[in-house]
Amino acid sequence: MARHLRWLSLALLGCASGPSTNPNPAPVTTTPGAAYFLGSEWGLTSLGGTPVNQDAVPTLAFAEAGKVSGNASCNRFTGPVELGDGTIRVGTLATTRMACAPEIAPQESAYLVALQNAERVVIQGQELLVYTRSLEKPLRFERRR
Repeated sequence: MARHLRWLSLALLGCASGPSTNPNPAPVTTTPGAAYFLGSEWGLTSLGGTPVNQDAVPTLAFAEAGKVSGNASCNRFTGPVELGDGTIRVGTLATTRMACAPEIAPQESAYLVALQNAERVVIQGQELLVYTRSLEKPLRFERRR
């Protein structure tokens, strides 16, 4: 019996895991549900692979269930949103109608089109990725709150 316990102890010690030796572990990827987003706000860092103008950073906020809002670059927007496990559907957005500077207008237009075509959301490390039908690469956001 003692010999079997010694063998079992050695077997369990062999299975014990020590600290990770990988200094750069891969970011954890999750597919969040709607509750994850409630009360959060995100700042856009990349518009389908293109860095955003730092003087007019678009935002995306989920202040209340079923609604999305934010700043498109120079205009504010709001509208309905449906969030599921890893899915997102943005309804028709209402926006303010301020004139944008010529260097900001294309960014705002592309951002609004991308939101209207959003299909999938992924949390990767500290980033929110929103995949859309209108861009090959995702929208990349960093959490503000």
